[in-house]
Parts: sequence; structure tokens; C-alpha cells
Amino acid sequence: MSLSMYQASVPVYLRGLDRLDYFLTKAEEFAAASNIPLAELAEAKLAPDMYSLIRQVQSVSDAAKAGGARLAGLTPPSMADTETSFPELHERIAKTVAFLKSLDPKAFEDAAERDIVLKTPRRELHFKGVNFLFGFSLPNFYFHVTTAYGILRHKGVPLGKMDFLGAQ
Repeated sequence: MSLSMYQASVPVYLRGLDRLDYFLTKAEEFAAASNIPLAELAEAKLAPDMYSLIRQVQSVSDAAKAGGARLAGLTPPSMADTETSFPELHERIAKTVAFLKSLDPKAFEDAAERDIVLKTPRRELHFKGVNFLFGFSLPNFYFHVTTAYGILRHKGVPLGKMDFLGAQ
């Protein structure tokens, strides 16, 4: 049995988004039990030059929806980065999940060889789909999932490796 590009991407994004949503729920429970304002967690960073938790969640969403869309040959949907609260972050995750679930696996049939161009303010990055997925999209996605996890751990939220892996 061979692994399709759809199987290597969309279910992985969905699992990571599920874990991220769970981290946020655990953070809300922790904040309520510890009398910590949720805004303190939402704006928390690991280092002054890093994104806040809010921006980490937005980045996870962006990586997942852009990765799925580009591999399916679509333009990624735009989402305004206006979230300021945990309910809004949960909603952002839910919208991203709904988009990923709407993707047709057949649209990924030629994804491994699809030309993908990312335009950044400084340059263009050119990939074949398989290199985009494994060398850029998934590492970027997990960087932001892991950083969100790290921020919450740093702030005292009781999360462990099994929470990250989904084996609690």
C-alpha cells in the first residue's frame, strides 16, 4: 500500500489541530482553577522576539489551510488575524478543520509533482509538492504547534508528552 499525498497531509494537519484545540481547553481549565486571566496566557511568549500564543495558533491554522489548499491545487482561504480570546481561537481552529475536511482527496492525486511557489516579502520559494509538504509545510506546522505547547507549559498549564501525542 502506498501513502497518498492526501493521507500524508490532511489527516496530519487535522490531528495537530485537534491537539492544539485540546491544549487551549486545558489552558482554560488551568486559568480558571489558578485565577490567572486568560489574556495573560493568550499574550504569553517564550521569548520577546517570538509570537504570542494567539499568533502561534493563527500560524498553525495558516500552515494547515495553506498546505492543504496548495497541495490540492487551490488558493488558500484567507482568514483575518483578529482573534483576541480563547473562544475566537477555538473558532479559528474549527474553521480550519472544516476547510481541510472539505478538500477532495482526488485533488491531491498529482500533488507530489505539483509546482508550488510561495511568495514572501524577500523572495519566492519554489517547490515540488512532495518537497513542499515534507520540507516546509509540515515542519512549519509542527514548529507552531510545538511552540504553542511550550508557551502553555512555560505558563504552568499541566500538559505532558502524552497530551501532545494524543494518548492521554
